[in-house]
Amino acid sequence: MPVKLRLQRHGKKGAPFYHIVAADARAPRDGKFIERVGSYNPNTNPATIDLDLDKSIKWLRDGAQPTETVKAILSYKGVLYRNHLLKGVAKGALTQEQADAKFATWLQSKQEKIDGKRNKLASAKTNAYQERLAAEIEYNKKKAEAIAAKNTPVVEEAPAVEEAPEVTEAAADTTEETAAE
Repeated sequence: MPVKLRLQRHGKKGAPFYHIVAADARAPRDGKFIERVGSYNPNTNPATIDLDLDKSIKWLRDGAQPTETVKAILSYKGVLYRNHLLKGVAKGALTQEQADAKFATWLQSKQEKIDGKRNKLASAKTNAYQERLAAEIEYNKKKAEAIAAKNTPVVEEAPAVEEAPEVTEAAADTTEETAAE
């Protein structure tokens, strides 16, 4: 019986969620399976992958063939690298401790990359929020100014009060003379 490691679709329309299973290659996609190895949720960023490392290595060693997508997931989680190291231990190329040390350093570097991506996404989200907030504040200021300009009553100029005609110097001299007399 040919065994495959493949995805089994769950979830609702537009929001898929997958179980990673070991199943007979002739069984339907969502049908009977032998063992559940993990789960994969592509809806999150980065995708959430929960995988039992030991079960997946056991199935690979027993000859199960992963589909292309599952192979990419296994590679991402380090299952294929771990399997490669275990083959080296079996051949005597390295010891179990060396293989464990190599795998631990690989896992640490992989986790740092994932954390870096999460931090980058979180900071981008925060920056986008700050930019939207600043744009909204600017828009609200312009809108408030427009409303204030619209609601401010137009100041009509009052009719000019006629001033007394200016007195010329000659007329001023005559008025002074008349006042002096």
